[in-house]
Amino acid sequence: MKATDLLVQCLENEGVEYIFGIMGKETLDLMDSLSRSKQIQFVNVRHEQGAAFMADVYGRLAKKAGVCLATIGPGATNLLTGIASANLDHSPVVAITGQAGLERQHQESHQYLDIVKIVEPATKWSVQIKDSQTLSTIIRKAFRVAQMEKPGAVLIELPENLASQMIPTQPLPITPIPKSIPVSQAIEDARSLIDQSQKPVVILGNGVIRQDAVKELLTFVENLSSPVIHSFMAKGILPKNHPLNYFSFGFNKDDVALPIIEEADLLIVVGFDLVEKLPKDWNKKRRPILHIDPLPAEMDEHYPIKGELVGDLHETLQALNTMDLSSKPWVPIGNLKEKIEDAYQLNLDVKGNQSLSIENILTLVEKYTTEETIVISDVGAHKVSIARTYQPKQAGGLIISNGLASMGIALPGAIGAKLACPDAPVISITGDGGALMNISELETAKRLGLSFIIIVLNNSALKLEEQMMQEKFNHSFGTDFRNPDFVQLAESFGITAVRPTQLNEFEQILKVALNQSNELTMIDIIQ
Repeated sequence: MKATDLLVQCLENEGVEYIFGIMGKETLDLMDSLSRSKQIQFVNVRHEQGAAFMADVYGRLAKKAGVCLATIGPGATNLLTGIASANLDHSPVVAITGQAGLERQHQESHQYLDIVKIVEPATKWSVQIKDSQTLSTIIRKAFRVAQMEKPGAVLIELPENLASQMIPTQPLPITPIPKSIPVSQAIEDARSLIDQSQKPVVILGNGVIRQDAVKELLTFVENLSSPVIHSFMAKGILPKNHPLNYFSFGFNKDDVALPIIEEADLLIVVGFDLVEKLPKDWNKKRRPILHIDPLPAEMDEHYPIKGELVGDLHETLQALNTMDLSSKPWVPIGNLKEKIEDAYQLNLDVKGNQSLSIENILTLVEKYTTEETIVISDVGAHKVSIARTYQPKQAGGLIISNGLASMGIALPGAIGAKLACPDAPVISITGDGGALMNISELETAKRLGLSFIIIVLNNSALKLEEQMMQEKFNHSFGTDFRNPDFVQLAESFGITAVRPTQLNEFEQILKVALNQSNELTMIDIIQ
């Protein structure tokens, strides 16, 4: 068989269902091979960045590598932001790109760039296939590397002259990634460390969700009975009304939850990736750390390790839960929980005649969402509000681009989410700046027959940057722009679009849109 036929067989062997991308001359053989696959659907997108964002969110929710495809040169470089975003948020993604034939890579040549070198800092592994006989080995390694802790992005480059070579090999068998667990002495040491503390605080990160350890974590914190705070990406692990839930932290200012860290005498940090927020921003008093994570802790002067449990979080927490842990109930001073709830506007009494503020909108979104609902936040001032105010009803129900903080992820991310979880309601919340970065993917979503809601917060400005400039210089510059009519623009794609002027009108539109199983709805909110 030719090399690209084997490549498709390898992808099928890995359980790939979708490939998001744009074809080109250097990937013609691969497209020909894909056309005969009965398992893989090729999703022809409108921009390669959108393809990478789709693969990112698909990978997070499907718990397996999302796959994106581009051709040589600009096609490959267009993937870079999306795969870098996936890598920093530890989402498993395998990117495949075409490349010029090996015979013309030694000299200046049309559209030739060394893509492997360009993407190396943004991936876990990037590799060019130099011998078609190694293809099955490289594909198996790529998926294994992308999916093992900590997950991330991998790029495979296939030169054009190798794509049609005839080779006799076959896909390699898939073997499970081994799970490790801390030795018994380490678990005993962790138990002793917890027993010696008086005011421990549990800090939760993305890894708890990534490793399917939510149930074991809940058992652990309820046995401990100490306060719990979440990173942006860990929201939903504890229910909103859980008495130990002190909500989220990690904001650049007005981080109301930080006093709980300063009052603690031990920080039990579970599945937290330092990319979520550097310790210097939240552990200024350098409280001792019990690090519980699949990988050893990074060295940081504001992350002083007192104990370390390294291993699969599901298995590690199960083992820890079998220990006779001392209960450590305590309540932070100064009615801190109430102060957080007020500052984050968690219990707003929303009336129909109130403003279309982001907090009022989020309150209504939270009211009508279910445990299955997936909300995807773009990046901007609204992301901060979502990270504070919106409380998902399940872990993983809120997707935020946090590590790279990439504008433009919400709309293509909603496509990836809907394909990963076809029965789940999906709501994409974006600013007007982020929306127009990948607005062309409306056509992709419509062509695929997907149904989800796009909420566009329309203020004709880069609001977060405007706020930062005002605070630093007492004026802003370069943050304003003009928008098209989003309703007319969406309708030109054949999509239902509405522009509510009152909060009760938005509420009715939201209720109707959530009940439509085969309709895309854009809600344009002028702010």
